[in-house]
Amino acid sequence: MSKPDQRVAVITGASQGIGAALVEGYRKLGHAVVATSRGIAPSEDPDVVAVRGDIADPATAERVISAGLERFGRIDTLVNNAGVFVSKPFHEYTQADYDTVTGINVAGFFRISQLAVEQMLRQGGGHIVQITTSLVDHASSATPSVLASLTKGGLQSATKALAIEYADRGIRSNAVALGVIRTPMHPQEYHDTLGALHPVGRMGEVQDVVDAVLYLENAPFVTGEILHVDGGQSAGH
Repeated sequence: MSKPDQRVAVITGASQGIGAALVEGYRKLGHAVVATSRGIAPSEDPDVVAVRGDIADPATAERVISAGLERFGRIDTLVNNAGVFVSKPFHEYTQADYDTVTGINVAGFFRISQLAVEQMLRQGGGHIVQITTSLVDHASSATPSVLASLTKGGLQSATKALAIEYADRGIRSNAVALGVIRTPMHPQEYHDTLGALHPVGRMGEVQDVVDAVLYLENAPFVTGEILHVDGGQSAGH
C-alpha cells in the first residue's frame, strides 16, 4: 500500500517518449505511478507498477486499475497518453487503419476512464487528463489527418463533458493538445520540416508536455480546459 498521503497516477502509453517522461514527472511530484503499455518493462522503483497490455483491450484497463488499487489502494490521476497517429488522404484509410486508431485512441480512453472515475467517486475526487492534438482545432493541408480529428476531437469533447458531469463531485477533466513534439518517433532528417509547421518555427520538447500536464495537476480551479502546447498552431499560421 502507498503512504497514507501519497497520491497515485495512472499513465497509459508509458514505456517511451512522452509517457515515460510523465512517469518520471509524477514520481518527482511524489506520486506513486501505475504505468502501462504493450511493451513496458518491469520497474525497479517500488512506487512504480508496470502493467503490460494493449490499452485497446478493455481487459487491460481492468488489470491496470486493479493493479493500482492492489498495490497503492487509490487512484488520484489518470493520464490518457496512449495514442496513435496515421496521416493519409481520407480516401486511402483502410479498415485496419480505422480499427487501430479508434481502438487505441477511443476504446483505450473509454474503459480505463470509467474505472478510474468509479474509484475517484469512492475517494471523493480525482483528475483525468487526455493528450490530444492541435490538429483537432486547425485542420492542415500539409497533414491529412481525419482519423486524428475524428478520435482526438471526440476526446476533447468528452474532456469537457466529463468536467461538467463531475464538477460538483471533485473530479476534474482536462486535455493537452499538442503540436509536433520531438520524440524518437520523428527521424532527425524531418525535424526542420516538422518545425516549420509551427508559428514559432520549431518542434516542441517532451518536457513542454510534462510541464503542461503537471500544471493542470496542480491547478484545482482548472477543469474542462484544452491546453494547447503547439507552438501557436491553434491560433493561426
